[in-house]
Amino acid sequence: MKKNMIARAMIAVMLAVSLPAIAQDRSYQQDRREYRNEQREDRRDAREERREDRRDARDDRRDERRDNQARNRGAGPRHDLHRGQRLPSNYNNRHYVVDNWRSHRLSAPPRGHHWVQVGNDYVLAAVATGLIASIFLGN
Repeated sequence: MKKNMIARAMIAVMLAVSLPAIAQDRSYQQDRREYRNEQREDRRDAREERREDRRDARDDRRDERRDNQARNRGAGPRHDLHRGQRLPSNYNNRHYVVDNWRSHRLSAPPRGHHWVQVGNDYVLAAVATGLIASIFLGN
């Protein structure tokens, strides 16, 4: 019986000594787990930021491409009429001149200019010279 008591006492002492070490080990494991989770979240956030940056850059390139296409596209059925060029003589007919510019949602033409409808597009041209001052693309 004395041996059992000594054995129990030794076990109690060993447990008393080892419990803080076990608790400390669990605390270390918990800290390590939290650190790994933080690292994982940081990597996810960085990945998401890179994706957003790529999306933004792609959208910017797409918008720039559309702007360039719209800027380079001319008026008329063949899209070959640009600002600063002369309006072809076949559009000098009164049939193409837009007198009711308000109903077409156009601004008032300045003195010496008139709006000419060329296909789905409208061209602001000088009456005397036929120089194209402005283009309003319909589609």
